[in-house]
Amino acid sequence: MTFQTIVVEVSARRIATVLLNRPERGNAFDQLMLDELSQALAVLAADDETRIVVLRGSGRHFCTGADLAARAAAAPAQPREAAPAHVPLRDVLASLDTLPKPTLAVVHGAAVGGGAAFAACCDVVIAADSAYFSIPEVRVGIPPLGVAPFMVRAIGHRNFRRFGLSGERITAAEALRLGLAHEICAADALDETLARITDEFLHGAPGAISTLKCAAAQYASPTLQAILTTQPGHNAKTPEALEGIASFREKRKPSWYPR
Repeated sequence: MTFQTIVVEVSARRIATVLLNRPERGNAFDQLMLDELSQALAVLAADDETRIVVLRGSGRHFCTGADLAARAAAAPAQPREAAPAHVPLRDVLASLDTLPKPTLAVVHGAAVGGGAAFAACCDVVIAADSAYFSIPEVRVGIPPLGVAPFMVRAIGHRNFRRFGLSGERITAAEALRLGLAHEICAADALDETLARITDEFLHGAPGAISTLKCAAAQYASPTLQAILTTQPGHNAKTPEALEGIASFREKRKPSWYPR
């Protein structure tokens, strides 16, 4: 599989690595990356030979969330009948969450917004002890409706109310306490830790793992069905969102921040 924003490689042990590959943008995702992730996940889900899927980021960060600069510079929407069939973030997260084989996120640097949700949708999160997570969309005037259900499932309603409403950073140690991360280690030990955990998964029968993962999903709250019946996104054209994105691009405090 050849893509522009991600790299997919499969090892001899049938471990697929999906590398987010926009390092110059902190692996912030644009619509093309979402579309390519959707395509890659569909192929890997249907490939009986693939045993495990690992999600990583190139460069300094795992994923710094949505590319707000690209969104602000996007051309005006085309008429509906001419618009391309793009995949929303919510659907990519759902595909990752329900992938019928073990998924692991290896997080270094930042995992922000949708990047934190990518990690939350994986079965195992290994984080460098210097990594951090955050869900800061409210700070640019956007409620992260597509991200919220998956984060609530990962860290619980009460914890999400703190970190989702404040937008503050979650250290790797705090992520471990919340259950967002499963193991933390020094950055130079990430590969060793990944190898150890993936080897444990390879001891399990693929069919049994797939069946168990599907069955366990019905006990999660909110359920995937509830997620898929909610609104998939947000309105990035509200006055708050426009001001928030502008302040982000101009590297200044938004107008609602008290001086």
